[in-house]
Amino acid sequence: MTLLVPFDGSKLARKALEKAATFGDLLDEEVVVLTVIPDDDEYARKRGWITEGEPFDLEAIEAGMKVRAGEVAPEATVRTERVSSDEPTSTSTTDVVREIRRIAGEIEASVVFIGSENAGSVIAPQSSVGSPVANDQRYDVYVVREPGDSIEPQDVADIDSTIE
Repeated sequence: MTLLVPFDGSKLARKALEKAATFGDLLDEEVVVLTVIPDDDEYARKRGWITEGEPFDLEAIEAGMKVRAGEVAPEATVRTERVSSDEPTSTSTTDVVREIRRIAGEIEASVVFIGSENAGSVIAPQSSVGSPVANDQRYDVYVVREPGDSIEPQDVADIDSTIE
């Protein structure tokens, strides 16, 4: 069994990696961290991989992501993949999703850990890889999310009321 964590360095991706590392330790399973880097400087800027005005340097981004992942899960296998698309209708997010799903199949991932603030939402944002990756039936998905700052009591399900 292999646990796969798509990793972009965000707070939720770091939390997903923490969870996967814990599961990996408990189950004595390999954890593979995957960063997919599209050949798209705007994508890199939106994710904080480079700053405005900083040159788009794939090697530097790759090295930085390996360091970030290693800080969270030093025992994990860190893997980076570069993608570019010649398809006129393809987006960087679409390319990233395809690569995550391809790698999940290649390594025969049993669980993919995804950090997503949109878990459970009806509308999936186009910039998120969570929903399309979760749709693949070849593996289970563990969605890591953080609730907002405050949770209203009426928003918390009462599990006792569902038991007859």
